[in-house]
Amino acid sequence: MRVLVAGATGQTGKRVVEQLLAQEGIAVRALVRDTEKAASQLEGKAEITVGDVSKPATLQAALVDCQMLISATGAAPSLDPTGPYKVDYEGNKNLVDAAKAAGVEHFVMVSSLCVSKIFHPLNLFWGILYWKKQAEDYLKQRGVPYTIVRPGGLKNEEDTQPIVMSSADTLFEGNIPRQKVAKVCVEALSEPTAKNKVVEIITSETAVARPFVTLFASVG
Repeated sequence: MRVLVAGATGQTGKRVVEQLLAQEGIAVRALVRDTEKAASQLEGKAEITVGDVSKPATLQAALVDCQMLISATGAAPSLDPTGPYKVDYEGNKNLVDAAKAAGVEHFVMVSSLCVSKIFHPLNLFWGILYWKKQAEDYLKQRGVPYTIVRPGGLKNEEDTQPIVMSSADTLFEGNIPRQKVAKVCVEALSEPTAKNKVVEIITSETAVARPFVTLFASVG
């Protein structure tokens, strides 16, 4: 099985690549724009392919022989008001179309908690949650098998707290390490009960640790 990771050099994407590489029988292809940055992080670990989510032709080439796709792409903080539209929506939309054309068997998209709350403070930053929600909706409509992962506030530091997984629009606060987000994305690829679901995830010290098959199955 070959998996394409979009946003592979980002804070979450590079952890997705690491998690995939730890699995048996998975070839990893990293979609990157900056080959210099990619070489320092990924050379000798994953296959590197140059592409841009804003350029559909590059995505078609990147998906050749890929059965799965994980999108951890997202607009970087900037003063450009079109960033979230171009990256979080148009970029993911282009990925979805390319995945559909390539016959991708499973598309995992990293989104965010609270995307359905139009008046959330994060939407003051050029509508970032709004455009993530539009990308989610487009993925659902295109008929590509999917898992949409909505993490809480992202932390770079790992913790030992168990994962809490819930259905769409039921968790509205909480945090989670990026490493655990990456693990959820990778586990979704091989877990049949993860398909065609939106899952919201945080960690909590009061939660009971459960296997991924149980976590995914618990989400309607």
